[in-house]
Amino acid sequence: MQTRNVNIPINITVRHETVTDSLRDYATKKIEGLHIDYPKIIEAKIVLDVQKNRHIAEIILFCANHITIEASSETKDMYVSLDETISKIARRMRKHKTRLMKRYRSTKPEESIRFLDEKVFAADILDKHPEDAETDPEPMIIHREELKLKHLFKEEAIMELELSEKPFLVYQNARRNVLQIVYRRKDGDYAIIEP
Repeated sequence: MQTRNVNIPINITVRHETVTDSLRDYATKKIEGLHIDYPKIIEAKIVLDVQKNRHIAEIILFCANHITIEASSETKDMYVSLDETISKIARRMRKHKTRLMKRYRSTKPEESIRFLDEKVFAADILDKHPEDAETDPEPMIIHREELKLKHLFKEEAIMELELSEKPFLVYQNARRNVLQIVYRRKDGDYAIIEP
């Protein structure tokens, strides 16, 4: 089950009427019920407006990568307005994800990741003092993968890392033609290493 869009800061504003707890809970559950992992929601603002027989629901989502998604609906019932607005928001979020997936989808088989060297040392190596070691320990090869470097811009590499569950991405910078490694830091930001 997805947990990326849980506990989002949600601001609910009601014009020309007081907000009820049931309406606030309903709007919160609808926003938290968006099970789309891209774009990641950072903050949500909901504006509910009541004018005679018009109930207007407007939702603005502030997402990662400077994406803002907004939609509004007008009906004769506030709950129906919220439902229609949430369905519009979900469609727009799916559209962003589909565009991104189409843009960065590799069509060439030689650009796919194949094997990457992975080394594991024996557990007793950690207990030895550096002066006692006569030679460097020989690592055991567990898994090997080869990959072809992709030529990407910095923004494209961050987008590709955002879509994957990998902790880092090695790529050739298309602007400067240098090897770079982009990784996700513990605070959620991204950093680039240039070897």
